[in-house]
Amino acid sequence: MCGRFSLATEQSIIEEQFDVLIQEELSYRYNIAPSQDVFVIGSNGQDRIGRFMRWGLVPPWSKDLKIGYKMINARSETINEKVSFKTPFLKKRCLIISDGFYEWKRNGKEKHPYRFVMKDRQPFALAGLWECWNKGDQHLFTCTILTTEANKVTEEIHNRMPVILRKDDFYMWLDPNYHKVKELKSLLVPFDEGLMEAYEVSNLVNSPSNDVKECLEPINSK
Repeated sequence: MCGRFSLATEQSIIEEQFDVLIQEELSYRYNIAPSQDVFVIGSNGQDRIGRFMRWGLVPPWSKDLKIGYKMINARSETINEKVSFKTPFLKKRCLIISDGFYEWKRNGKEKHPYRFVMKDRQPFALAGLWECWNKGDQHLFTCTILTTEANKVTEEIHNRMPVILRKDDFYMWLDPNYHKVKELKSLLVPFDEGLMEAYEVSNLVNSPSNDVKECLEPINSK
């Protein structure tokens, strides 16, 4: 699963790399956790639209917002079969922007956090789905991150990884009018391990309350 990530990249870089104009000011986030707001890029069929959504998808039919805690991730292999995901998979796909994600490696009774990044340290797009939950005057936009099998960089730490989309695939993934399941699912594969690397980080990451720059630093740099 993917349960924690960061986005601490200059806003101008994100706008240029993902061809989106951001209306709201982005603040640096070093340790983003489920139920918190994440920066998402969607499309109306013509333009890319950036906005914040709560991490943890809440289906429109749900009576309880707490279901979102169980739906921070969606398995790409069965995405078109699950009741909660098959409709947004066809109509409400998005990019969830990150510059690194965390996983924990078990060593006996202890678990040590690692951060996974691009070798060039550029931000990247996680494949996501979104929904809008309405109750009276309350409108809540939520999202989930798709996962797939681990590549050679992540498999030593965890057997799953978030789906990272290639830039060439953004257009198809974001197009709300594109409904070819086979072609869409062909994008949901492990990312090129040759472009990624991992390093151990501080246990500060273990607590969501620690949203500090030190979460990004390699543990052997201290």
